[in-house]
Amino acid sequence: MRLRIGWLYARTMNIYGDRGNVLALVERCRRRGIEVEVREIGVGEPLEPGCCDLFFWGGGQDREQIAAAFDLQGAKGEVLRGEIERGVPVLAVCGGYQLLGHFYRPHDGPELPGLGIFDAWTVAGSRRMIGNVVVESHEFGELVGFENHSGRTFLGPTAQPLGVVRIGYGNNGEDRTEGCRYRNAIGTYLHGPLLPKNPQLADFLIACALRLHGWEEPLVPLDDELARLAHAEAVARARAQRRTVVLPLPFKRR
Repeated sequence: MRLRIGWLYARTMNIYGDRGNVLALVERCRRRGIEVEVREIGVGEPLEPGCCDLFFWGGGQDREQIAAAFDLQGAKGEVLRGEIERGVPVLAVCGGYQLLGHFYRPHDGPELPGLGIFDAWTVAGSRRMIGNVVVESHEFGELVGFENHSGRTFLGPTAQPLGVVRIGYGNNGEDRTEGCRYRNAIGTYLHGPLLPKNPQLADFLIACALRLHGWEEPLVPLDDELARLAHAEAVARARAQRRTVVLPLPFKRR
């Protein structure tokens, strides 16, 4: 079996160490004897239906996020939308998450259009939400990560959050939602990177990708002792920290 991971805007939207999410997916596949090909997909590069079994999209600076937003407004965005509709799994973090909603509204400049995959929208906030996060997810259990964003994302009536914030800020610091789900697409503000500390989420994405090829068997369990220790340490840090640091803007990163 061979899986193809499409890394959207790998060279430009890759801050906060989120390449670790791709490395985690590759390693967990390798340990199960599954071959993996990682394809980097940048601005101006085509996206063909069926080219990838799983997509990852990280966060970036303002300029790079603007470029990605307009890169997806043509045929490329339609292909990505169609792939999500047919069940291709996606993990989108921070800026990538924002652009899978309806729009991102900055303090200055024009509103950035999103793909509208998630019934959600994001507006620039006046404070920066930073710190360790603990989220309780109905499907995935306890999730941990690190958030660093000023964008405030709000979910519409048809949106399904990834989980409920126990410690931290989440989507907007108000309604205690974190992230969003649509079919097999997941958007989140959890950096860290996310997947090494939450292997159950990585395995969900891998299993969804395998099902596209008719694979229905459960994944072979792995020894996740190191992941469990990292997860427990992240929870301990979050509990010691509780509600986290807030920095006033201006601050360029999302």
